Amino acid sequence: MKKLFSLLLTLTMIFALAAVSAPGAAAAEPVKAGFIFLHDENSTYDLNFINAAKEACEKLGVEYLFKTGIPEGQECADAAEELIDEGCNFIFADSFGHEPFLIQVAKDYPDVQFCHATGTQAHTVGLANYHNGFASIYEGRFLGGVAAGLKLNEMIEAGRITPEQAKVGYIGAFPYAEVKSGYTSFFLGVRYVCPSATMEVTFTNSWYDPTLEKEGATKLIANGCVLISEHADSMGAPTECEANDIPFVFYNGSAADACPNTFIVASRIDWAPYMEHAMTCAANGEAIEADWTGTLATGSVKMTDINDKAAAAGTAEKLAEVEAKLASGELKVFDTATWTVKGETLTEYLADVDDMGDFAPETNVIADGYFHESEYRSAPYFDIDIDGITNIDA
Repeated sequence: MKKLFSLLLTLTMIFALAAVSAPGAAAAEPVKAGFIFLHDENSTYDLNFINAAKEACEKLGVEYLFKTGIPEGQECADAAEELIDEGCNFIFADSFGHEPFLIQVAKDYPDVQFCHATGTQAHTVGLANYHNGFASIYEGRFLGGVAAGLKLNEMIEAGRITPEQAKVGYIGAFPYAEVKSGYTSFFLGVRYVCPSATMEVTFTNSWYDPTLEKEGATKLIANGCVLISEHADSMGAPTECEANDIPFVFYNGSAADACPNTFIVASRIDWAPYMEHAMTCAANGEAIEADWTGTLATGSVKMTDINDKAAAAGTAEKLAEVEAKLASGELKVFDTATWTVKGETLTEYLADVDDMGDFAPETNVIADGYFHESEYRSAPYFDIDIDGITNIDA
């Protein structure tokens, strides 16, 4: 009996130690969530996060607090600490530049879980309570590009443009990998159905500036771009396209009501699945992954309803076909057989996956005939300038 008691005691201690030392584990307790947003509901980017946060928290019965209009500076750290002071034990921030300030606070509060969208450092910083999340939105961008390419084909067949005039314009925020990955996947989607297409890109160097985004659209239209897309957060460009009868593909939400004659479709990341997953882990005292990448299968990559008034005939059927191929793995967005760099097909490429702040590439991300975007960490690292795309600001 003594031996049995001793054995049970030993096993109990082993299990207790294992629970304490499990990476990222924490004592299970009710979650109170605090969210930090770069802008407010006027930004389509932030509105997408705000809607997801409300949906996830209400579904799980989690109490939540919002901080909006928080710049990418010390204000982020201050906001995080204010939320912790108000009892939040789960903090989520939505903008790339929030990351260093969120890490700063995470180091001081090991019992609080911190999740950050679009960040790059969770898998190298070594904090059990700091995590990055993203999604394979390049697949949504590709689908948007297919819709755009079908529209170009319709315009060619109607005699509105020639194949050589199938020039697309794209308004980017910053020349970061996230933006380059987005506009490159969009362009590859366009070329998937319209091989003669080319693209011009201009940057606003701001995540949200209605005036600059409108000016970007004006510049691209003046350059002969017959269709516009963007990685920007306001209605500046869409309304300019509507005024000039230029079809466009949006991001983060539908613009069908404001631009009924020109809006085709939009892609977006649905952040609710990640938020639900991370908060459930936190509530159960389970480890949250350092990097989490949502997919079409997790419901993290979404397309809005197609605006049939502007989209080409057959767009819905074609997108369903392409989406099925993406989901099955039959089609790879960054298949190296479909793009070149200075006329050459790449067989290897070193990317800065392990973000140590030195901008030094260290990981080969081309294998099996395609660029493995968001597979080695969640945030994009595709930063290649491919043939067919011209940066008019360079």
